[in-house]
Amino acid sequence: MCDIIPKKLETSEEKLNFINSFDNFLFDCDGVIWHASTVLEGVREVLYTLKKMGKRIIYVTNNSSKSRATYLKKFQKLDLPATLDDIFSSAVAAAYYVKHFVNIKEDEKIYVVGGEGICRELEEQGVHWCGSDDDNKPISEEEFTEIQPDPKVRAVMFGFDVNINYRKFARAFTYLNSNPDCLFLATNTDMTYPTKHLEFPGTGSMIHTLIAGTKRTPTVLGKPTTNMMDCIIQKFNLDRSRTCMVGDRLITDIAFGKNSNLSTLLVLTGVTTVEAMNESKDIKPNYYISSLGDLHA
Repeated sequence: MCDIIPKKLETSEEKLNFINSFDNFLFDCDGVIWHASTVLEGVREVLYTLKKMGKRIIYVTNNSSKSRATYLKKFQKLDLPATLDDIFSSAVAAAYYVKHFVNIKEDEKIYVVGGEGICRELEEQGVHWCGSDDDNKPISEEEFTEIQPDPKVRAVMFGFDVNINYRKFARAFTYLNSNPDCLFLATNTDMTYPTKHLEFPGTGSMIHTLIAGTKRTPTVLGKPTTNMMDCIIQKFNLDRSRTCMVGDRLITDIAFGKNSNLSTLLVLTGVTTVEAMNESKDIKPNYYISSLGDLHA
């Protein structure tokens, strides 16, 4: 049972006091800053104001399909304040984790189920990879003998993959099942993937095939786990007591902040309604506001 009573930010004084309480703000993107390619009203002004006040802004997303360079192009197109270093996706967390927390050798590699986001970020960290788009081609039973254990595969990294197929499942299963020392890593376990009009299956839905087959549990590197936050805190040298997580989902964004001893702000422009927030027994934010864009008023 959570004993936090969320405080609604309403007056200008409350909003200013809130902003002055923190040096660093971690922002989810979808449902907080934008919907698809539309920036939410007032959000651009708030972000620029925070930057002018000297606040550290880090954009934290579980979407591993895009690289930071690709995300940066979107921020620039939408006229939002961002540099490459301000963007921290689950792909970045995964690559950073492998480089700094896994003792990976020069001749070892990561088998990737996922898109170019993971691959580019692994390359940025100097980590070798295989799989991904190279395994997009469907497989026939006659080709099954081509899939063999490979002791050089140090880990299977599973992320969101719109080209998921049996070839990828078979390779990942083989590497994990044949070598107990092969790490099982996941960028996130979000069960759904939001699109402009509907929700589709997410990474969590897809990865359960491997979990069931291998009877292994992956180390999750995205929200809401502390693994991702540990990477962020170490990389940016943040003071947790002066850092606030801002998001629209209780079970990912707000739990992410809570699990890592951060203050949290829930915005009501995404998944969570005020009714759902009030009904939640285990996860509640410290603060909430109708929209991030209202923070400047």
